[in-house]
Amino acid sequence: MNDTRLVILKNDLQMLTDSNDTYLNTLISMAERFIKEMGVKLVDGDIEDDGLVSMYAAWLFRKRAESENAMPRMLQYALRNRLMSEKMKVKK
Repeated sequence: MNDTRLVILKNDLQMLTDSNDTYLNTLISMAERFIKEMGVKLVDGDIEDDGLVSMYAAWLFRKRAESENAMPRMLQYALRNRLMSEKMKVKK
């Protein structure tokens, strides 16, 4: 699970080496926790969830270097849509 998320994150950040993998895996774990705290139940191996976690982790990586730390709208919408999709599912 984390391997796919790490690959997506490294591609997003355009990193070619493994020198930051420990830090990036920490960001992935943090992103997973933050997303779960919002009420989203992440599914292991789901490509959309992998992408969402990786987007969140990329934002965590980038925000440390920027003066503007607001979460990008794209990420806000993705999180909101994922949460709404989950909450609106009809249970049988």
